[in-house]
Amino acid sequence: MDKNLTVGNRKISALFDEGSFVEVGAYIKRNGDTETYDGVICGYGSVSGKLAFAFVQDSDRAKGAFDEAGAKKIEMLYDMAIKNGASVIGVFDSAGAAVLDGSATLSAYGRFMACVAKASGVVPQIAVYDGLCTGMALTTANMFDISVKVEDKAELYLTPTANNKELACSINAKDEAEAFATVRTLVEMLPENNKDDASVMSGDDAARVAIIDGLTGKALVEALCDNGVFCELDTRKSGIVTGFAFFGGTLCGVVASDNSCDAGKIGYIGAKKAAELISFCDRFGISVLTLVDSEGLCDCACPVCTASLASAYANSTVAKVTAVVGKAYGAGFTLLGSKTLGADIELATEKAVISVMNPESAVAFLMNDEITADKSRADVEAEWCEKYASAVVAAEKGDIDDIVEASTLRARICSALYMLSVKADGTPERKYARTPL
Repeated sequence: MDKNLTVGNRKISALFDEGSFVEVGAYIKRNGDTETYDGVICGYGSVSGKLAFAFVQDSDRAKGAFDEAGAKKIEMLYDMAIKNGASVIGVFDSAGAAVLDGSATLSAYGRFMACVAKASGVVPQIAVYDGLCTGMALTTANMFDISVKVEDKAELYLTPTANNKELACSINAKDEAEAFATVRTLVEMLPENNKDDASVMSGDDAARVAIIDGLTGKALVEALCDNGVFCELDTRKSGIVTGFAFFGGTLCGVVASDNSCDAGKIGYIGAKKAAELISFCDRFGISVLTLVDSEGLCDCACPVCTASLASAYANSTVAKVTAVVGKAYGAGFTLLGSKTLGADIELATEKAVISVMNPESAVAFLMNDEITADKSRADVEAEWCEKYASAVVAAEKGDIDDIVEASTLRARICSALYMLSVKADGTPERKYARTPL
């Protein structure tokens, strides 16, 4: 088959802006084979107007079997990507290792993994599962920052007897066209490297009034962000949604409670999603916005996942803005971007309820004797909320910076992010202080 007419060439050309793809190592043959071109196609070009590098495993070339020659091509590609500070996209579709090459193939996988590890935190890496991805290839793909799975095409497993078709990915796409469109959106939104600034002119008024009453989770984020564009990651059902959006032209990683799902409680999946996003944002200098509407921990929470979430917030140095937009009970307040875990600014809407435990349980535990024929349980619970769980009480203790009207929340978020825009650069260096003369 003509090397320019294979399924791999079609894929990599479709990934880049039309006519911009340039292949590198195009004439490299498979080891010991003078007839067959290597199963990995590598090159660079423009993706949504930005420089990007990509490799595609070509199932038309010996079923994309991975070998030493493929590893060398990928090494060459990664060297170029790191030197030029641009994203790497990997499209995985291979029947596995070139078995007859023996230990050379095993070493090839090691070299591949080393390339990904070396680039981690330097340039964004996006993996696309577009066919078979097994064994050490799947291990390597899971070292990438973000993964996109083509439903019904991707087959993922570490061993033949452990098919992991339901393996969690950042984004699921119904077909290849949607997967590549998603990749282009991500490349357009994200910084090109860890020194780049992803801010844009959004064309949306930072002071625009956003109607958020009754909204939670994804719907809340879309109401608040620029132009309603929210790129959600890992859509597994949980009390937390995560993804990327712009606010006043500033790119944010967003962690938002979804009170419509198990009362926004934090569980294993939600905590893992949030911790991974915060870690990615910290590596690439992306601000983090947290929207809290959570009734605490769910029964599936575990100490490892909650510890990971706390560590992600506390160890990140990027700008962090948090807004309590509904309920914030117990660990839901502390773990989701509280000031004590490093939030630079924490706001609350007027109707926010911030409590050590939910008001119903608090009254049953501490104030049951105050319920009388003249004072109902609802009255006592309302009294608890006003006296111990209001945003005003939290602000008086310094745990909230300001209480805002819901209609002005978008403007206040944008203002805070603008103020924090140079935080990642550290304290400005001083030449010398003013001397009174």
